[in-house]
Amino acid sequence: MKRKIIKISEELCNGCGVCIPNCPEGALQLIDGKARLISDLFCDGLGACVGDCPLGAISVEEREAEAYDERRVMESIIAQGPNTIKAHLQHLKGHGEEKLYAQAVDVLRGKNLPVPVPEQEKLACGCPGTLSKVLEKTLPTLSVKVTGMVPSELRQWPVQLALLNPQAAYFEDADLLISADCVAHAIGDFHQQLLAGRILIIFCPKLDQRSDDYAEKLAEIFRRHKIRSITVAKMEVPCCGGTVMILQKALELAGKQIAITVHTVGIDGLISTEK
Repeated sequence: MKRKIIKISEELCNGCGVCIPNCPEGALQLIDGKARLISDLFCDGLGACVGDCPLGAISVEEREAEAYDERRVMESIIAQGPNTIKAHLQHLKGHGEEKLYAQAVDVLRGKNLPVPVPEQEKLACGCPGTLSKVLEKTLPTLSVKVTGMVPSELRQWPVQLALLNPQAAYFEDADLLISADCVAHAIGDFHQQLLAGRILIIFCPKLDQRSDDYAEKLAEIFRRHKIRSITVAKMEVPCCGGTVMILQKALELAGKQIAITVHTVGIDGLISTEK
């Protein structure tokens, strides 16, 4: 059957093992100094490990693969203890996999094991980027309210990478802002701080699951146009690290070296910068 499944780049993987704990299904192991997908049966293709790879070596592809077997996965997970069971159930719930969740619960009940109650303060995948928080505003509000319309700094349309035309004239001699989707919603003055004077490209490195397509499209833009500079804006959560990794892969594909500035945005809207 054809389905989504994890793909690991032999060239990019350095065997650091960061991805291993983030796959409670046990589909990944370190073998001969590299992370390996040991069985299609154990990989659900939901990508919990993708955002945790510091080198961008893991992506999701669609290919012929053996069907995922939740019941066999649960046999392995049960042996790892209650915390792993809970993490796996949260993972399934968070991705809306109600059928697989029901199968997992059925296995637990068949063995007379307790079924953990998913935490209400998290989306069920348990990823740090999905942790629910109330942001307490300790900074004073502006004493002078802005009145009237604040002009937009957007210089082109569309902005989503999947919709962009690499041949568009506005890319020539441009300063680019490559931004993860959530950034603009975390920064109160996104247009003034980051967007002014730049051409905007947005995507989500975790949810879009098109990392190879995105890298190739960016590479095509770089091949066709002279790009003066690239500014990257990403969120502080681990899954957003893929923004930089996709960009680096695109530059490698295009054979280009372009100055990059990376802004990491906290969920509180504060920015840290590195070059």
